[in-house]
Amino acid sequence: MTDLSQPGLPGALPDKRQVAASFSRAAASYDSVAALQRAVGMNLLTMLPSDLEPSRWLDLGSGTGHFSRALAERYGPASGIAVDIAEGMLRHARGRADDAQCYIVGDAERLPLGEGCVDLVFSSLAVQWCNHFAQVLDEALRILRPGGVLAFSSLCVGTLDELRGSWQAVDGQVHVNRFRRFDEYQHSCAASTLETLTLQQLPHVLHYADVRTLTHELKALGAHNLNPGRPAGLTGRARLQGMLQAYEAYRQPQGLPATYQVVYGVLRKPVA
Repeated sequence: MTDLSQPGLPGALPDKRQVAASFSRAAASYDSVAALQRAVGMNLLTMLPSDLEPSRWLDLGSGTGHFSRALAERYGPASGIAVDIAEGMLRHARGRADDAQCYIVGDAERLPLGEGCVDLVFSSLAVQWCNHFAQVLDEALRILRPGGVLAFSSLCVGTLDELRGSWQAVDGQVHVNRFRRFDEYQHSCAASTLETLTLQQLPHVLHYADVRTLTHELKALGAHNLNPGRPAGLTGRARLQGMLQAYEAYRQPQGLPATYQVVYGVLRKPVA
C-alpha cells in the first residue's frame, strides 16, 4: 500500500488525496458515463507493438478494470497486476472479475513493485493527475524488463477549453481542472532513457445537449473540478446563468462541444 497521507506537491495540479477520494466515490457510476475513457483506451491498445508478448502486464490507473479485462483477453497466458490510487475503484473491479491476479493501491510516481517485474505498463487517462510526469517515466523504467513497453494516454492543455472559456467570461476563479502542456510530455520523454516509439496529441470532441449533462458526467466520472483555488461554496445563480449563456456561443449542429486534447505515448525500455 502506497502512503498517500503526505501533502501534495506545490503547484497547480490537484491534491492526489482528493483525486483518490473522488474516484473512489465515483466507482459505481464511472462505467455508465465513460465513453471517452473507453474510446481513448481502445485507441491506445491499437498502438501497442504487434510483436509484444508480455508474460506479465500492469494496468496502471486501472479504475473499474475495463482495460484489465481487455489486456487479459489480448494476452491470455500472461499474468496481470491492477494498480490504482483509488481504493474504491479497486474494490469495485475486484468484485466484477478476476482478470488481474493482483490488485494494489499505489501511486504511479512511487510504485510499490520491484525492479524488472513486468513487460508492459498500460496506463490510460491516469497520469494527468501526477505531479511529475518524469517520475512516472522513471518508475516505468525501473519496473519494466529490458524490451518492455510503457503505453500511456493522458490529457494536456486545451482540454475542456469551451467550459473553461465560458467560466472565464463571468469570473476569474478556477472551475476546470488544469493539465500540463504537450511540450512538457515531449521534454520528459526526450530526457528519459526510454525509447519513444509514438508520442502525439490528438483532439477528441464529444457533444452534449446542454452544459448540465457535461458537468453531471464529469461528476459521475470523479473528474469534476479538483483544482487548488476552486470556489469553496455554491456558485451564484447569476454567474451560473452567465456561464451557460457563454457556452451557447460554442454550439454546433451536433450540440455543445467538449474538446479533450489527448496525449498518446508508447515507449520501450532498451534491451541493453
